[in-house]
Formats: sequence, C-alpha cells, structure tokens
Amino acid sequence: MKKQDFIFTLLIVAIFVPFFVCEPLYQWYKEFNGAHGMIMSFIKFAVLATLGEMLGSRISTGKYCPKGFGVIPRMVVWGVLGMGINMAMIIFSKGTPVFLEYLGLEGAVGALDGPFNATKVLVAFSVSVAMNTIFAPVFMTLHKITDTHIASYNGSLASLCHPIHFADIFENLNWRRQWNFVFKKTIPLFWYPAHTITFLLPGELRVLFAAILGIVLGVLLAFASKKQ
Repeated sequence: MKKQDFIFTLLIVAIFVPFFVCEPLYQWYKEFNGAHGMIMSFIKFAVLATLGEMLGSRISTGKYCPKGFGVIPRMVVWGVLGMGINMAMIIFSKGTPVFLEYLGLEGAVGALDGPFNATKVLVAFSVSVAMNTIFAPVFMTLHKITDTHIASYNGSLASLCHPIHFADIFENLNWRRQWNFVFKKTIPLFWYPAHTITFLLPGELRVLFAAILGIVLGVLLAFASKKQ
C-alpha cells in the first residue's frame, strides 16, 4: 500500500469509526439529521461523493487529487446536488406509492415504512425506477456540466464565482458516452437495484446510503474511463 492509499484509508476510518464507537456522537447525528435533513444532505454528499470521485481518480489516473481536480469546488457542488437528491427522494417516495394505489395496488401508501414483505419490495423498486428514469438523467447531465465547468478553471475556487456556460458545455458533451454508458447501463443495471435497497431502509438512513453510493459511482466511472 502506497503512502497516499494509507492516508486515504485513514481518512475514511476517521470519518466513519467515531459514529460506531461513540454513542453520544451517533445520537447527536440522529437528532441533527432529523431536525436539519437538508443541511445533513449537503454535508453527506459533499464528503462522501467527493471521496468517491477521489477514489475513482486514483483508479483512473493513479492520483487522488490530480492537477485541476478541485476538491473544494467539487465538495460544494456535490453538497448542492445532494440537497437536490434528498428533495427527489422525498418527492418520489411519497408520490410513487400514491400513483401505485391509483393503479390499483392496495397498501402501497405507507408500505415503505411498514414491515418487510412483497408489497414493500415492489413499492421500493417502483420508487427507484421512477426516480432514476425521470430525475437521474437530468441530475447526471447537470453533474457532468458542473464537472466540466470546474475543470475549465483548473479546479480553482474561481469556478464557484463564475457563471456556468451551459450552452457551450452542452454542445461539447460526449453524448454518445452519456447515453451508451451513463444512461443505458448504469441506470438500469446499477441504480435501479441499488436504490431499491435504499428505499427498503429506514427513512433516516436513505440519504446516507445514497451518499455512500456516490463512492460506488466514482469507482464505476473510473473503470469505464480506463476501459475507454
């Protein structure tokens, strides 16, 4: 294990272990998370999803923070995107069961908070499919645009102070890769089942688990980049 890998591993341990070994800290987290869900969404995604991108960078380039990576700008962007993900999870987890009952599935409303059974699995899967089909492509495209914007400023903090030139970036995106891998493969093969698990979890753990999946996303994109 190289020095940078050892430091990265220590960082992961330092973030997660205290919540498992210190009961007061875990209780504080639960209380703060319950009272300030959007703030915690920002923090969870800012930290965990950025760590995922750093790990992905290590796999694809050999470095956790190559020149122009922009850790701070990425954290800020991921934090904002994380709040959007939390919003989407609330909307789809509440609205999809109502739609399922409209279609005739009895017991869909409230199933996600009930005991584990076939109805709960079906509702969780339906919520995942709805969210990842409707919301995820927009989210993923926005994420790619923000990454491109940060890279255009070599990862500097200046990227947070200048407007994003959406039209120019849209025109130059690799839409073939966006469709053939990001949309057509990761959404049905990974995100549908992964977020089915997410919505089977208790409500207070869903955003945290979704943020952890951001680490997995970083690894997936890194392997895809190496393959290309």
